[in-house]
Amino acid sequence: MPKRLLIVSLPILALIVFLPTRPVIGRNERVPVHQAAEIETLVNAAAEALETRGRAAFTAFRRPNSPWRYGDVYLFVVDLQGIVLFNAAHPNREGRDLLEEHDAAGKQFHKEFVSVVRDSGSGWVDYMFPRPRRSTPEVKWSYVCATSVEGVPALVGAGVYVE
Repeated sequence: MPKRLLIVSLPILALIVFLPTRPVIGRNERVPVHQAAEIETLVNAAAEALETRGRAAFTAFRRPNSPWRYGDVYLFVVDLQGIVLFNAAHPNREGRDLLEEHDAAGKQFHKEFVSVVRDSGSGWVDYMFPRPRRSTPEVKWSYVCATSVEGVPALVGAGVYVE
């Protein structure tokens, strides 16, 4: 019995040791797995909502303290040309071409969003961005996923700030 317990326990132990966080490429910070899974689930559900409801989904996405927007978590939608179609926390960015925008470290993160979606369909991008209602940039990881909004190829994303 102890040998059988050991055989069953080793893979579980490996998961506990190696999966408590997702590695962040190029940064020392890590995104906790539970937050990563939560963000991925949110963004994938938003992609489905956009494909079925189009821009009508933006009303629900904008509502504070909802399944779509809570704490520092909010959705953003960008077409693959770099035009912001929707940003729950920063509506002043909507309609703007931000493909060439740089973060505080010089990274063109909108270009990277588009590249990740074109190359892989979805994925994580790290960059420096201020939390809602703040001005100082912080490390943020956003998960982006391919979608379409009323026939326009786009991406939807949400992120988590790494403390």
